[in-house]
Amino acid sequence: MTNNKALFIINPISGTGKQDHFLDDVAYKFGKASLAYETVYTEYQGHATELSRNASKEFDVVVAVGGDGTVNEVAKGLIGSKACMGIVPVGSGNGLARHLRLPMKLKEALDIIIENQVINIDTATLNGNYFVNVAGIGFDAHIAHLFAKTKKRGPIPYVTMATVEFQKYQSQNYEVIVEGQEYNFKAFLISFANSSQFGNNAYISPNAVINDGLLDVCLMSDFPKVEAGQLAIKLFNKRLDKSKYMKIVRATHILVRSDKDINAHIDGEPINLTKEVEIILNKGSLKVIHNTNRTTIDLIQNKIKNL
Repeated sequence: MTNNKALFIINPISGTGKQDHFLDDVAYKFGKASLAYETVYTEYQGHATELSRNASKEFDVVVAVGGDGTVNEVAKGLIGSKACMGIVPVGSGNGLARHLRLPMKLKEALDIIIENQVINIDTATLNGNYFVNVAGIGFDAHIAHLFAKTKKRGPIPYVTMATVEFQKYQSQNYEVIVEGQEYNFKAFLISFANSSQFGNNAYISPNAVINDGLLDVCLMSDFPKVEAGQLAIKLFNKRLDKSKYMKIVRATHILVRSDKDINAHIDGEPINLTKEVEIILNKGSLKVIHNTNRTTIDLIQNKIKNL
């Protein structure tokens, strides 16, 4: 590891934030590697961004210890800086971490941070709001807004809510302009995928590459309710892009218009918008520690699939 100093930004709401042994693991592994580090806990929403922005001036590595929301907040403070982001994934989805093939085991995740293999990845903004993994409107945004109001966390409550809400959800009409090409249709969801998955290995765009300078715009049209089971299977076996209801186009600039105010999510966090949404890609704007061997294999496999 070539960095001189690391800061761990820990979300105390997560299970790891309350586990003493995690700090013991950090002390042991970083001590063994003769590396300096500090730890700090977030105290409120948006605090991780403030901490990471300030840390980027002093620390070489800033580690997000939490779920997708924590990763998003830490990343926002580091975009465009010389500091790189590490991730100890302890959320229920861990979308970006899984795409980067980071270990879900804490000790192994620390080993990857110490190895310090860094790549530059793309980020994007949705009406000026940064995201690093996946943003979207439609059904997934609807669930994100409802899920944020519940106290239950984890994949099981999420899936349960999604199953119930699916029966009631009505697709909406949108105008989508992708690099000047217009699409007018009734959409079940529209996702802007920087990486391949939402989290929990649910692959919205299986062949997405996080540093190719393009967003995968996933246009999923309305479909009969009876098709839901097959589409769910495709989502988890990396074949959703093969569905006749899904069209994926790649772009750096997207506009979405609706006759109603648009609810959206950025990296799983709900956000309220106006009737027009603009998405802009920022190429190579964030330095991230990744798992070299696993990420390289994944990219090679994706290229083979596209041949």
